[in-house]
Amino acid sequence: MINKLNPKDIRALKLGAVGVVAILAMLVALEGHQRWADAKQKADNLEQQLDNIDLDKAKRIGLTSIVPVFEMPVSREERFIVRDMLNQQLRRANINSQPLQEIPGGKSPVQGYELLRLKCKATCGLQNVLNLLADLKSNPYLVGIEELRIKTDTRNQRQVDFELTVSTLLKI
Repeated sequence: MINKLNPKDIRALKLGAVGVVAILAMLVALEGHQRWADAKQKADNLEQQLDNIDLDKAKRIGLTSIVPVFEMPVSREERFIVRDMLNQQLRRANINSQPLQEIPGGKSPVQGYELLRLKCKATCGLQNVLNLLADLKSNPYLVGIEELRIKTDTRNQRQVDFELTVSTLLKI
């Protein structure tokens, strides 16, 4: 069919194809420009909000007081500090647990540090468990709660058996 077209028609088709490509390129460029303009506007708004934040010293101290404090990891020889802190928290929550067990294994998320996981088992009231969980955030050595299992006792609904595994980091 292209053989039946004269050179003038072929040139018109080529110009039309170039025009379509140019229009599509312009649409893509305009869309990209609009996204860039929107992102720039959002960035400017965020910078303006950051500039507007000016806290006086009392407010800054109040805000920093509610942030949990994390102590740098202790060495392997000082692992008893972590155990003692967790035992104190268990006593404050009126929980008489079995001796804490160190669970071996587990890869440390940070190079140069060893992961220490401590597991405790106890039978107590649910309110005591909840008090312990609320108090755990004040432990400066706590990295995270690895596992928490709570089972109710079928005979005594007020008592629960729970297992708690927490983790911390130790310097190698």
